[in-house]
Parts: sequence; C-alpha cells; structure tokens
Amino acid sequence: MSDMLQLELTDRQRELLLRGLRFVRSSRMLEIRDSSDITDDQRKGELGELRQLAEMLAKEASKPGAHG
Repeated sequence: MSDMLQLELTDRQRELLLRGLRFVRSSRMLEIRDSSDITDDQRKGELGELRQLAEMLAKEASKPGAHG
C-alpha cells in the first residue's frame, strides 16, 4: 500500500471512526461465509488490516499535541 492519505480529524471524528472500525471488525469476525467466498488466510488478513487501522488511529489520538 504505497498511497498515503493524511486526514486531520477532531477528537470526536476520530472516536466515531474508531467505533466504526471496531463495529466492522466485529461484524466480519462473526460473519458466516460460504467456504468458497474467501479463504481463512484472506479473512485473517482482512481482520488484521482492520485491527491495524484502529491501532493507528488510537496511537495518533494518544500522542501529545494530537488533540485539536
């Protein structure tokens, strides 16, 4: 993933985005899929990407001076 996107978010926007990512991740974890739709490795990769995004946002929120 070489394309980078930088966003300036308020604390409220960041929290809403984190909540949404958590919801999506939980939904994907609980989703029942036809075995032909996606492999276990693909599903684990997808869940890992969602977790990484949430962690990145949470880490940015905890940096000094990150609160606008």
